[in-house]
Amino acid sequence: MTSPTRRSTLLMPLAALAASSLPTGAAFAQKKYAPGVTDTEIKIGQTLPYSGPASAYGQIGRAQAAYFKFLNERGGINGRKINLISLDDGFSPPKAVEQVRRLVEQEEVAFMFNVLGTPINLAVRGYLNQRKIPHIFNAAGSVRFADPAGFPWSMGWQPTLYTEAGFYAKHLMTAHPNAKVGVLYQDDDFGKEMLTGLKDALGAKASTMVVGAESFQATDPTVDSQLVKLKGQGADALMLFTYSKQAAQAIRKISDIGWKPDTYLHLGSASIGATLTPAGLDRSVGIKTAGFMKDATDPQWANDPFMRNWLEWMKKYMPEANIADSLNLAGYAYAQTLEQVLRQCGDDLTRENIMRQAANLKDYRNEALLPGSLINTSPTDYRVIEYMKMQRFNGKVWEFI
Repeated sequence: MTSPTRRSTLLMPLAALAASSLPTGAAFAQKKYAPGVTDTEIKIGQTLPYSGPASAYGQIGRAQAAYFKFLNERGGINGRKINLISLDDGFSPPKAVEQVRRLVEQEEVAFMFNVLGTPINLAVRGYLNQRKIPHIFNAAGSVRFADPAGFPWSMGWQPTLYTEAGFYAKHLMTAHPNAKVGVLYQDDDFGKEMLTGLKDALGAKASTMVVGAESFQATDPTVDSQLVKLKGQGADALMLFTYSKQAAQAIRKISDIGWKPDTYLHLGSASIGATLTPAGLDRSVGIKTAGFMKDATDPQWANDPFMRNWLEWMKKYMPEANIADSLNLAGYAYAQTLEQVLRQCGDDLTRENIMRQAANLKDYRNEALLPGSLINTSPTDYRVIEYMKMQRFNGKVWEFI
């Protein structure tokens, strides 16, 4: 990807889809275009944190850049190439608002794709919905991006934060029913939603099981004091509702103070490359998370046709990237899902139809996801990925429990 501090122009399309998955008839009858769409181009906007406290997630955009380059070399989607303009928001809501306005009002993009972070997406959601601009496949898990009645132009992609936290609570109540739970959470909409999901799923037991909940700001230099306090409160289970930087800090600190809580990690931070390697793979043994994607380093996928092809693709298009960084595969999978939507649009590339097709995915199988996971959306159901399995890190790879 070209430098995120200036306009990066990236083009996109993909391998042919089965004819049965493509729309027929009216969708191709007449060309209809949104701003930013021509006979040869679809212009898309995006902001990601290429700098700042969540900069590790900029890798998602780099992977998408490589994927779009690969696709465009094969001729585009329905004859059109994608011009992705990806700007740095520094994980700052005010900066994101500024960049999104630039993309809409100056660059005249057709829609916004894969903006990262719950607080960032909430900051731009109202503006984009007011202007009826698709705001799709956000890299943010808030249940508020699955609200077609209130905000019909915004849609997430990953499992919702609320559901994810409830998933951990249910597992904990089965595996460790008398646990004393400590929670480390980011003091924003992301962290608070996970804390609420945890407590709601624990139900009446929340008041006795949760012995401490300590927050931090995304810009705080460390989370050491919060972890020391949670240990002192007697917690023997720990929820890390954090992004990669603070998760790595937390795992190191837990080890340093000789604390061995039963630890659950937010799925968005469960990257071996971005989180566990900086923390120390030996220190990360036993950590659990909700898995929903394949892991490129896991031997169980060694003969998986998709994974073998993806590894070959990585060698060609991202030779310097760390295979263990799950954000590479995540970026690829986001882009594939978008491609499916744009193929379904045919020649009707109005903003209304782009949103309509995003809400009309039927048994769509993205091979980066775990077996058994199918994507189904509708005008009343904006939840894209719902299938999760519990997994534990064994020092080398994630293994299913």
